[in-house]
Amino acid sequence: MESLYSLPFNLLEAPNLKLKKPSFMAIPSPMVVFSLVLLSYFLVTGGIIYDVIVEPPSIGSTTDERGNSRPVAFMQYRVNGQYIMEGLASSFLFTFGSLGFIILEKSNGGGIPKLNRIMQFTFGFIFVLVSFFACRVFMTMKLPGYLK
Repeated sequence: MESLYSLPFNLLEAPNLKLKKPSFMAIPSPMVVFSLVLLSYFLVTGGIIYDVIVEPPSIGSTTDERGNSRPVAFMQYRVNGQYIMEGLASSFLFTFGSLGFIILEKSNGGGIPKLNRIMQFTFGFIFVLVSFFACRVFMTMKLPGYLK
């Protein structure tokens, strides 16, 4: 099998290129990389790919018992469908909870004064709890009677 893979390299010779890295390019700082990863996490969990392909409206509308049009933020009874604002709100909560876990992880680091450690632990725990229960509320709004 290896001889099959090496066959094109026996017939062709790679050119000897002496490429240099451009002087304006530098290694990004860890905080820049973290920010880019967090931004991509926010966009992917918000359903940006679904929004680009399907092009849903930003919010929906429904008519009440009097015939008036009312805006709605959640596409009810459709697990695989979403409005743009619904995806962004859910994505914010997912990111909020993940930041809570990051804060909790940082609170276990060494060299942190006790008061700062307690504050970080408290805020991280609050972030995770708020995110969890708000996501549960969103889920019961999307699928009434699902989590009862």
